[in-house]
Amino acid sequence: MIHIQKRILITGGAGFLGSHLCDRLVEEGHDVLCLDNFFTGSRKNISHLLGKPNFELIRHDLVHPAFLEVDEIYNLACPASPIHYQYNPVKTVKTNVIGAINMLGLAKRVNAKILQASTSEIYGNPNVHPQKEDYWGNVNTIGIRSCYDEGKRCAETLFFDYHRQNKVNIRVVRIFNTYGPRMHPNDGRVVSNFIVQALANKEITIYGDGKQTRSFCYVDDLIEGMIRMMNGPDDFVGPVNLGTLDEFSILDLAKMIIKLTGSQSKITFKPLPQDDPLQRKPDITLAKQRLDWEPKLGLEEGLKKTIEYFRSIVC
Repeated sequence: MIHIQKRILITGGAGFLGSHLCDRLVEEGHDVLCLDNFFTGSRKNISHLLGKPNFELIRHDLVHPAFLEVDEIYNLACPASPIHYQYNPVKTVKTNVIGAINMLGLAKRVNAKILQASTSEIYGNPNVHPQKEDYWGNVNTIGIRSCYDEGKRCAETLFFDYHRQNKVNIRVVRIFNTYGPRMHPNDGRVVSNFIVQALANKEITIYGDGKQTRSFCYVDDLIEGMIRMMNGPDDFVGPVNLGTLDEFSILDLAKMIIKLTGSQSKITFKPLPQDDPLQRKPDITLAKQRLDWEPKLGLEEGLKKTIEYFRSIVC
């Protein structure tokens, strides 16, 4: 018999990160409520959980209040890839800002602990490298990425204001590039783009000269960091960076994926989109010190798992 420890709400629970978080918390025996409007999330991501007694799916849009009784809230709801969040930028801002207000209001009413899934996009196109939590960022407030970047920044503001003004028990994590199974094949993110193109032996498209760098964290490592943050001491609310220290150029990533897939793909280059950051790498000193957390899985091993997943859905 499963012992239900906590009643946990995960907004965006049918998305890439959310579904992995649902898996982990259901497995641990918690009573998990998955809330999603399926704008970018997929029922397939959580279909294997639907018959479990400690899992419940709620179709709901976060811009409208939700009235639930919960102990913890993981606020993950928001389209996270440029293709999706630029499709309806006003909706993206509403999800970030009104969604945060609604979930913080819920946390205040029921005295729940709440974690905000923030982002490395907080730092914009950074002038410091690697990025530490005390860096305020270099963000364009009126660019095509601003609906996401500024929406997430405003959400952080709201979290800390609710914490100071209403004593809401908050946690804020800033998520750097994360990849793994259940990424949307058409989300425009570099890992999924390259793998889908390589498996089809199509040209692999690099925007810019390929020298821009990213650090890629495997999804299981990221979920572990989020749970450690939620379960950590109440005097550590964040923000805290979650990501990997291994930094790779986009060109090196493309070459690695071609090798691992055995693809015949050639690499082509196109202009770099507006405000696309040239370097992105976290300083995770704080996560190591306060959460005893750092990623375990290397990029090549993680890519093999991710490629295997994409073979199963696109080949």
